Amino acid sequence: MAFIALGINHKTASVEVRERVAFTPEQLVEALQQLCRLTPSREAAILSTCNRSELYLEQDQLSSDEVLQWLADYHRLSVDELRACAYVYSEEDAVRHMMRVACGLDSMVLGEPQILGQLKSAYAVAREAGTVGPLLGRLFQATFSTAKTVRTDTAIGENPVSVAFAAVSLAKQIFADLHRSQALLIGAGETISLVARHLHDQGIKRIVVANRTLERASQLAEQFGAHAVLLSDIPDELAHSDIVISSTASQLPILGKGAVESALKKRRHKPIFMVDIAVPRDIEPQVGELDDVYLYTVDDLHEVIEENLKSRQGAAQAAEELVAAGTDDFMLRLRELAAVDVLKAYRQQAERLRDEELAKAQRMLANGSNPEDVLAQLARGLTNKLLHAPSVRMKKLTAEGRVDALSLAQELFALDESAPQDKGLQ
Repeated sequence: MAFIALGINHKTASVEVRERVAFTPEQLVEALQQLCRLTPSREAAILSTCNRSELYLEQDQLSSDEVLQWLADYHRLSVDELRACAYVYSEEDAVRHMMRVACGLDSMVLGEPQILGQLKSAYAVAREAGTVGPLLGRLFQATFSTAKTVRTDTAIGENPVSVAFAAVSLAKQIFADLHRSQALLIGAGETISLVARHLHDQGIKRIVVANRTLERASQLAEQFGAHAVLLSDIPDELAHSDIVISSTASQLPILGKGAVESALKKRRHKPIFMVDIAVPRDIEPQVGELDDVYLYTVDDLHEVIEENLKSRQGAAQAAEELVAAGTDDFMLRLRELAAVDVLKAYRQQAERLRDEELAKAQRMLANGSNPEDVLAQLARGLTNKLLHAPSVRMKKLTAEGRVDALSLAQELFALDESAPQDKGLQ
């Protein structure tokens, strides 16, 4: 068995590449099944967010090249282009990486909690697709357990630092008084929910939530006294919006340069602050060329995020130590698991020999043999049969020069080396 973690993230790939490698929710089940069908991967899960696309795999033998080729083919990329920004972790390193991701230690925002929920969703989708088995399933459970320990035992997640928080912090720098500002939030997922919460806490004048379905927009809007509209209503709302923050799963831009130009004319060129958190992007890059628009992508939030990370740096080392401990514990249990099949087969063999000797003893009793003689024969016969195969194999191995077999047998059978050897074993 072999674990692999393969992917790209915000540290290795630009937003242009990340949006090309991203998986939509609708693609995931089919992609997972295809991944297991066309590569040597027996088990698979895919984590795809705005900052990373990662594949978690279990294989008979390590074979990352075929997986990289599949990923490139699936997204119609050159494999060389993908290889230039991809990373591959195997075995213990793959386990450690997955746990670091779950704890937010590998995130753009150190310790951000959203990634754990996204990882749990990736696990749920893989289970739905039937591509998670006992080994990858155990790794996910161990990962969730370690992440919970990190959240409980460290201060890494205490202060509200996230992409959503960073976006609102940047808005506060541009608009000194949010009490007079109106925000248009596009999407209704977890990130937009966090943005709405932060804006609401800052006392913003009005929030409008635009979404593909009005029902979902209304559910989010009700929590913060906001107004819900459809995506088709965005052009009307733009003219009244000082802040626009977008995060949807759309494969095509939702806001184009023309619509924003029209809104600016109605606003008499009063500035609009925009943050596009989505990957692929929701707002056409050309919008940033307009004089009265301040457009930021997730990559532009680095500086703001770094400023808000200082309070979490101290907790990161403690979190890394917990991840190391979680990795060691999982690998130990995995190695123990490897012995289960052998032990099961050995027990079945012993039980078969026991049943054979027991049946023989019962026949002797039925034929009137002395019970004490029968018991002695049962004990002797069972002992000889249990020891025969290991004795023969041990002699063969030592004859071939495998002297290590003796010390291994000594340890395996918990024998005292000073005890006299029974030369009569067969």
